[in-house]
Amino acid sequence: MSIPSIFFSSREERNRVFYDEQGAASSIAWRISSLLPDPLVQPIAVVCIGTDRSTGDSLGPLVGTILKEKPLARFHVYGTLEEPIHAVNLEEKVGAIQLIHRDPFIIAVDACLGRLKSVGAITVSKGPVRPGAGVNKQLPPVGDAHITGVVNVSGFMEFFVLQNTRLHLVMNMAKTIANGIYEAERHIIRKERAAQPLLKDRHSLW
Repeated sequence: MSIPSIFFSSREERNRVFYDEQGAASSIAWRISSLLPDPLVQPIAVVCIGTDRSTGDSLGPLVGTILKEKPLARFHVYGTLEEPIHAVNLEEKVGAIQLIHRDPFIIAVDACLGRLKSVGAITVSKGPVRPGAGVNKQLPPVGDAHITGVVNVSGFMEFFVLQNTRLHLVMNMAKTIANGIYEAERHIIRKERAAQPLLKDRHSLW
């Protein structure tokens, strides 16, 4: 679980979308696409952080599990309910990902706690996520960009709050995030295909 959203900047507030808003997945996809390097020459690794042993902190692994069931072509997904990436193995797993992929662009996905009015909000923003900060754990920051979802209220007995978060909410948020990530990849593929005829025309002129 990352740093509580109560500390988010006003800029990050503008990058929020609630999971049950109409077109939420498309909004997430647009935000992800806007953060990716252009042209896209780096492999994209989606690192879903959390544990299946805590309902609130299972947001990341749920996103990873849902994405694994989708026909992704360009995004590489790490962190699922079966093989979670959490506080104990985070550094090891991220190190392994960086060995598998040369200079990957990492999108980190994590749960967080925040204000009551922010529960259900999803933020997509540039820069790393800081796993464990919400529950006072010292873990290295992860990601070139991050997606966080506010699953419950912060401020008191965070571990207890995470354990007693409604699975219904977390599951629906995970579906929205996963659909947004999948749609972002579709955008990239369509953009690449549209650019191919232009490149062929240029080569024919040479």
